[in-house]
Amino acid sequence: MPDSGAEKGNSRTLALMVTSCAIGGTLQYGYNLAIMNAPTVFIKNFINETFLERWDMQLEDYQVTLIWTIIVSIFSLGGFAGALLAGPMTIYFGRKKCMLLNNVFLMSGALLALTSRAAKSYEMIIISRVLVGINSGISMNVQPMYFGESAPKHLRGAVSLSSAVFTSFGVVLGQVVGLREILGSEPYWQYLLASNAIPGFIQLLTLPWFPESPRYLLIDRGDKEACVNALRQLRGCEVQSNELNEILQEQAEAKGVKPKGPWDLFTDRSVRWQLISVMVISSAMQLCGNDSIYFYAFQIFKEAGIAESQIQYITIGTGTCEFTACILCNLLIERKGRRFLLMGGYICMTGWAIVFTIALSFEHIVSWMPYLSMTCIFTYILSFGMGPAGVTGVLPTEIFNQASRPAAYMIAGSMMWINLFIIGMLFPFLVSELGQYCFVPFGCVCLLASLYVGLFLPETKGKTLPDITSEFHRLNYKGQEKQNSSATQPQYQLGEVCHSTSL
Repeated sequence: MPDSGAEKGNSRTLALMVTSCAIGGTLQYGYNLAIMNAPTVFIKNFINETFLERWDMQLEDYQVTLIWTIIVSIFSLGGFAGALLAGPMTIYFGRKKCMLLNNVFLMSGALLALTSRAAKSYEMIIISRVLVGINSGISMNVQPMYFGESAPKHLRGAVSLSSAVFTSFGVVLGQVVGLREILGSEPYWQYLLASNAIPGFIQLLTLPWFPESPRYLLIDRGDKEACVNALRQLRGCEVQSNELNEILQEQAEAKGVKPKGPWDLFTDRSVRWQLISVMVISSAMQLCGNDSIYFYAFQIFKEAGIAESQIQYITIGTGTCEFTACILCNLLIERKGRRFLLMGGYICMTGWAIVFTIALSFEHIVSWMPYLSMTCIFTYILSFGMGPAGVTGVLPTEIFNQASRPAAYMIAGSMMWINLFIIGMLFPFLVSELGQYCFVPFGCVCLLASLYVGLFLPETKGKTLPDITSEFHRLNYKGQEKQNSSATQPQYQLGEVCHSTSL
């Protein structure tokens, strides 16, 4: 009975820490994806009015679309910069302090967005989106590390996947706040763009009450007393000797090993296929086109034949679908495994992309085809949430050790944000140029991603880091003699206890 009570206390304290961190973390990513859909028409009019007032010139439709696309997509370039900053910041400031400092970018961006209309400057919106992107880029990398290093083994899967749950919740929240009846109307769009400051304030008020990552305190800072206190606070009971011994063992093995940079991973053959896997899966997460649905939901549903007056309400269903799917993924990941959910998600997305293309092709011939198109969008998002949305962020923690993990997240985050920018810039033109075939490229990406996972990615469920790396070892040193492998084996012991999940 005492153990049961301790476990209860542990869950409660950890849940509060996760909520505090994620509200100002990955929730911001989903929220800032979603809130740009509602004010599309108003901001385009604002851009036109600005040009008329400054230079007495009327922009062509394609010019307004180009500026609008830059406003939407520049968020991704900010995210890319944030992903690059995240690694050094976590090393110098630690996981928790990095999350708190990250709010400087958020608050600055919110202030610019709030005052942009009064200043009659669409450039301020662009700068605001860059700063908010930096905030999201940092939190998308730092939060998974913080969670993965703070959670006990029996809760690490659920805690790590909560990052994806909060991302999808942020999407739903952004869609609801963006309704015309709330902040999605013409007089209030500047308040909608600045509303992301509220979750940031909540994090600033609550996160300081929780401890730093125990592993960071002991392994990176060498502060055993602070590590024990952090574990005691997070667990709600006295520290278990086996958990502390595991961290001490990891510290001993990491002694003298400096944190690696991205270039070190590119030149290290022993992690070649781990790095390729992270880059491929992180890229596929964006190139599959799921997040473009949130960026350009209005255009997609209009193309699918849905009445404009109904689009804002239907859009909320897309976020709700992913939110529900991420919760289901959270429940299934320790039962079905990472590989099954990733491959299954991409295979289902491939199928729905084909059905969506057929539905769009016949929407003017068959009266009920628009409803099939809408169904395909929902099932596409549902399939994404069931696998790629939750599992992708798990991989760097499970297949890289403590010294390599920040650099691995920098690379994974960079690939994610670069590809999100590319898709964000190209998608409006894909819709206009390809019409009903606009989802064919995304279907091809999903098919290739599922093939890669099936052929090259080992299952990581329930395995320690040495077990996982021994499977990658066969790919990294294919065709070489066994003595070559024994020389590289010790470096994989650094993160032995970090065998579960991150995002």
